[in-house]
Amino acid sequence: MEQLKEAVSLCHLYGAKFYLTVNTLIHDQELEKLVTFLQTVISIGVDAILVQDLGVLHLIRRLSPDIPIHASTQITIHTPMGARWAKEHGIVRVVVARELSRPEIKTMCDTDVEIEQFVHGALCMSVSGQCRLSAVIGSRSANRGRCAQACRLPFLANGKKDVCALSLKDLCLIPYAPQMAEGGVTSLKIEGRCKRPEYVAAAVTALKQALEDIEPDLDTLKAVFSRSGFTDGYYTGNRWDMFGVRRKEDVLQAKAVLPALKNLYQKPQPLISVDMTVTVCIDVPTTLSLFDEEGNHVTVIGAVPQVAQQHPTDVAQLNKQLGKLGGTIFSLRTLHANCDGVGVLSAAQLNTLRRDGIATLESARIARNTPHYTMQPFPLTRQPKFVPKQQDSLCYHVLLRRWTFIAETLLLKENCAVVWIPIQEVSAVIPESLRKRVYLAMPQFCTDERKLHHTLELASILGFTHLVCENVVHIEMGKQFHMILHGGMGLGVTNHLALEFLRQEGLVDSMLSPELNLKQIRYCIGLPTGVYAYGNLPVMICRNCPIQAEVGYVKCRHNLRDRTGRSFPVYCSKYSDTVTMYNDVPIWMADKIEEIDGTSYYLLDCTNNDDAIFIFRAYTQHLKTNASMTRGLFYRGVE
Repeated sequence: MEQLKEAVSLCHLYGAKFYLTVNTLIHDQELEKLVTFLQTVISIGVDAILVQDLGVLHLIRRLSPDIPIHASTQITIHTPMGARWAKEHGIVRVVVARELSRPEIKTMCDTDVEIEQFVHGALCMSVSGQCRLSAVIGSRSANRGRCAQACRLPFLANGKKDVCALSLKDLCLIPYAPQMAEGGVTSLKIEGRCKRPEYVAAAVTALKQALEDIEPDLDTLKAVFSRSGFTDGYYTGNRWDMFGVRRKEDVLQAKAVLPALKNLYQKPQPLISVDMTVTVCIDVPTTLSLFDEEGNHVTVIGAVPQVAQQHPTDVAQLNKQLGKLGGTIFSLRTLHANCDGVGVLSAAQLNTLRRDGIATLESARIARNTPHYTMQPFPLTRQPKFVPKQQDSLCYHVLLRRWTFIAETLLLKENCAVVWIPIQEVSAVIPESLRKRVYLAMPQFCTDERKLHHTLELASILGFTHLVCENVVHIEMGKQFHMILHGGMGLGVTNHLALEFLRQEGLVDSMLSPELNLKQIRYCIGLPTGVYAYGNLPVMICRNCPIQAEVGYVKCRHNLRDRTGRSFPVYCSKYSDTVTMYNDVPIWMADKIEEIDGTSYYLLDCTNNDDAIFIFRAYTQHLKTNASMTRGLFYRGVE
């Protein structure tokens, strides 16, 4: 915390903003510490907080009604309605998804909310906030800042060794920076986590060059760090040739450019011009006033000059001593001196006067640039005692890829409570008597709001009433058609405050994040919940097909193999223009289902399995399986 305070003060000294990322999913057991942490960072005057967790959004606004909140790219806001939703919920800036094209970004800039766009740095294969690969493989959650970058390891579609089909080149949109600024983007963001200072120096220099209409030095930037070069594929819409890895030659190139880049950040550079006025007269304490170019003004008092025996203090000596501003951010512009020609100050006394003046001016700059917010108490309510569920109250929902006779059989003969189908599968073929037991699942990522709106309109006309919201924008869309709203896994619910937020939004229940363990699930109360109890868990939602990039569509076998030989199913959706990668084996909890306490329903995801009826019966009878399976994260959880 002391380092954080120092960093905030340093930024405010320079007149820079300090934005703090609190953009991870929080567990209920961590909320008490989080409240204390947030109270502290709000009190020290951070300029904004970035969030992903809807419960954290709810908490921050309860703690302080006026601290600026930014929506992290982890919230996966990628449409104009999503940006408007953010503004309506007190969010002043949205960091948009990195997968958007220039026209798609422009539509978001036309909304009345600040838009921040990544212009350089590492690209995730999955849409941010929707990746569970690291969690599933190694219990390290990308949604909690612990991604192990499993996607950088070999994954292949055609049997060749050492193919990294999930590893994208680094993003570089720096040449487009003027275009983006003209298009309404408020903030250009460099992704530089765990990078060396030289990387930051090279990226910032290149970006400043581009914004000043100077050809940016991309060669140096590429040398300091790249993965087989850079890509602008999402922004331009040219999504081929986006894949790359860190090669030996990439590493060797860095050695040639690091020394020169190091000189850019070794010492503070004088950025602020200062005017000084000093009075040196015998029998009167010396005064030094400092004025910076941003309107800050301070005065300090020094020693009383003595009668000079030989050389009284003059303007030349004052310029020499007071102008020694090396190691600070200031440079002396003008000096106005009032000397009586009799008094004298020693060099040490002038140095002390200068240091006091600079320190006081620095404090004034920090104070002026540090915001002050309203703070109000927010006591966390004690959780009520948990009451285990009775087995006879178990309720199952089944997710299918499309509507078939299997769905009718499940609803009419197998006593299945609800069937989920993708929104694009809505049809008049579905019997009218069953439509109120059919939940329409929205895609986790889809930039075409018109298509979504049209499909929802059709669903409403046909009498469908239930909508599964996988993104915050779906909440607004569903309300427009007076749908009954349910939360999907895409909302990333991991604590009771998120559930409280969704309840206030009008949702009647919500899926919990599949990254929760059994104990954490029990804390999530206040709204009925569901858990992902069966299925090949979706581990990535992508906007670029790794199979197409490697072997083309003709040879697509709908799977990728990792270095251990495991096969991960991969399926694309023309409706949402996305590709979903699934875990290699399904979660199986039929024989352990009674251990999942505290939920209202269990979702059986049969989108990649035509044996939905068999699976449903196995769960209702609590059967074991001899097939390859996993217990998911119910027992091991995530970091």
